[in-house]
Amino acid sequence: MMGRVAGWVLAAAAAAQMAAPAMAEHYQSSPERRTVQEKDWGPWLGPFRAKLVPSLMQDFGERYLYAPADAALPPPAEGEKRVVFLGDSITDLWNLSSYFPGKPYVNRGIGSQVTSQMLLRFHQDVVALKPSAVVILAGVNDVQGFMQQETAESIEANDEAMADIADAHHIRVVFASILPVNDYSEKARDVVKERHPDELRAINAWLKAFCARRGYVYADYYSALVDEHGLMQRGLTEDGVHPLAAGYARMAPIAEAAIEKALAKR
Repeated sequence: MMGRVAGWVLAAAAAAQMAAPAMAEHYQSSPERRTVQEKDWGPWLGPFRAKLVPSLMQDFGERYLYAPADAALPPPAEGEKRVVFLGDSITDLWNLSSYFPGKPYVNRGIGSQVTSQMLLRFHQDVVALKPSAVVILAGVNDVQGFMQQETAESIEANDEAMADIADAHHIRVVFASILPVNDYSEKARDVVKERHPDELRAINAWLKAFCARRGYVYADYYSALVDEHGLMQRGLTEDGVHPLAAGYARMAPIAEAAIEKALAKR
């Protein structure tokens, strides 16, 4: 009897071994990662990117930058209509208190950021601040490909995801158009080549249609800054991307009107 039981045990073990995958066999669902040849980003952007990348490997959204300010900001006062401006360096360099004195507007711009980074920090830098509205200005860095190689579809998907989060938290949404660029100065020599105006216009056209479809407000900075060549007007920028004071002065009333329209929506 003992011999018969031992036989059954051995037979069962053999069957299990045959049914199980070989332990030595390696399985991986995803393809192998690619090897990317680094681009020469030049004497300024190159060192900046080299410094930035190790930090992004720890916090791609760079949530650490505004974490202390977010924690220190009290909730909106009774009746206060707080508005968060979310964006890249164009927002980061905009002194909101100077252009909108007395307004409860909060700047959460970070230089060089792309839409995927803004999406990652949307909860911390927007939702947690309990604003009534958010003004999103993003995309010009995505097109350049400095931090991410993006397509128009991926930029649009990131914008849509941010809007979905805002809707879920009852935050009114304003999308600002991407600004025109130019290459009229030595500082702006490569701007148009890296941020092609046709791509910017196509994203703006999608944004405008998306806002109309969803009931958001579209702040059209582009039309106020563009010249007859489809580029940013001379005198409004030095580097071809960032507006000077005269450019922000044109943008401010457009932003204010868009915010008032968004807050008035039921």
